[in-house]
Amino acid sequence: MQKSISALTKPLIICGPCSAENASQVDTIAQYVAGLGVEWFRAGLWKPRTRPSSFEGVGTEGLVWLKNVKEKYHLKVCTEVATSKHVELCLQAGMDAVWIGARTSANPFSIEDIAESLRGIDNISVLVKNPMIPDLKLWLGALERIEKQSKCKLIAVHRGFSLADNSPYRQSPLWKIAFQLKQERKDLPLICDPSHIAGDSLLVKSLAQEAANIGFDGLMIETHCNPSQALTDAKQQLNKDQLEDLLTCLHFPNKQSTANKKLLSLREQLNQTDKNILAALQERMELSKSIAQVKIEENMSVFQADRWQEVLNKVVTLGKEKGLDEHFVKEIYDNIHQESIKVQNIIINKSKK
Repeated sequence: MQKSISALTKPLIICGPCSAENASQVDTIAQYVAGLGVEWFRAGLWKPRTRPSSFEGVGTEGLVWLKNVKEKYHLKVCTEVATSKHVELCLQAGMDAVWIGARTSANPFSIEDIAESLRGIDNISVLVKNPMIPDLKLWLGALERIEKQSKCKLIAVHRGFSLADNSPYRQSPLWKIAFQLKQERKDLPLICDPSHIAGDSLLVKSLAQEAANIGFDGLMIETHCNPSQALTDAKQQLNKDQLEDLLTCLHFPNKQSTANKKLLSLREQLNQTDKNILAALQERMELSKSIAQVKIEENMSVFQADRWQEVLNKVVTLGKEKGLDEHFVKEIYDNIHQESIKVQNIIINKSKK
């Protein structure tokens, strides 16, 4: 079985600047991070920027600063890698961990190259962030490629996904994909990067607590001694006071199931409700099949735009009356509608043979 840090006795908290900018900045941040009881320090040295005119990191020079932080404040240190050369330099410098960013994890060739450079290594942790697009298989594939070549301790990092509309965040959380990853790989720790999801320092605290509430194993948080002057991701980095407030208020619930009588009773009610929902969906699909027969007789198209809009408007209104979120209702009924169209298409196609 792949080594992991799943035997965590407490949440894994990693803090530090988006980018290491100079020795003084790194030291200042490391000092207050260590003072808050955090054991892991992060700082980006090689920054995969969209445009070459942007700050692309200090590179190898920053490894010396991280080594100093490790020795001076007894912090475990990590940085981002995107090439086998980065990995080689980090191993030589004695980094405790490296992380693979969202741009890199989306490229199997890059991941394979990094995996090869970690062949046989077992004294370092590798954190793998989800790719920018919401593709579970691509994320799993990145983890598996590292796992196949090395004996490193693996950690998955959820940092949100880039969609057309991420409002109100910089990246869409899409928690369900993180849940799916956890179902597939129960042996691996899964931590959250609320800084990249939020994109705004004012939203990081609530996202961090939400991640803790739903069972994440830790957090990776960006912090800066002077966020407004940061060379990268200035808007989402917390200052010292904000970080202290977050860590002071942060609460990780006990993951162990407390199967008391009240909880068991409520779960049984949920089970019965699920049965009722499935029975209603079955009935609805049977009605869709009957509707398909009528459409065959009347030579009608499967998709009726006006009718669908009418249905959608009604269920959204009814959902609001019952206190249900509009987006939630629309998403459910869009899936139901797509399945209904598929069922009707099958029946109509069979009738033509």
